[in-house]
Amino acid sequence: MSPEPKNPEDAATPEETGATDLSPEAEIEQLRAELAAEADRRLRTLAETENLKKRLLKEKEEFQKYATESLVSELLPVLDHLDLALAHGRGNEACKDFVVGVDMTRKAFVDILARHGVAEFGAEGEAFNPETHEALGMAARPDLPDDAVAQVVQKGYSLRGRLLRPAKVMVNKAQNAG
Repeated sequence: MSPEPKNPEDAATPEETGATDLSPEAEIEQLRAELAAEADRRLRTLAETENLKKRLLKEKEEFQKYATESLVSELLPVLDHLDLALAHGRGNEACKDFVVGVDMTRKAFVDILARHGVAEFGAEGEAFNPETHEALGMAARPDLPDDAVAQVVQKGYSLRGRLLRPAKVMVNKAQNAG
């Protein structure tokens, strides 16, 4: 018994099954076109896979590169406190040994952060850069050019070139001689 469709409407037409009356040359051309289309699809899929691998590798590298960003950001206030302790202790003979210890601690802390890609910036006299400095106000220092950092209120930090915190500074504006 041959498996015939129970419903004559369910029977596939020759066009649907691909069983058209083609000459052998036309059939070869059709098969070549299908083969070329399949090869093209395979190459595109392979290229997409390679692009995905590259993108995932780049994302992984970016993640590893900046994974410590939130931790370092939370440690920056500790450096600020050490800087304040040094600023208030210097010049006080009674605190001399304490200042030496705090200074050594700060240097060790900064060295560790530097090994992990953290750099501090913001020095008096450097040109004001709105991308890395936050201007808190103006100051007048005749020894500095206009738009130079006159005073660093809080140092800035970057992690492998990415800004963690801008330096908070006072910007120099020369006094106009009326």
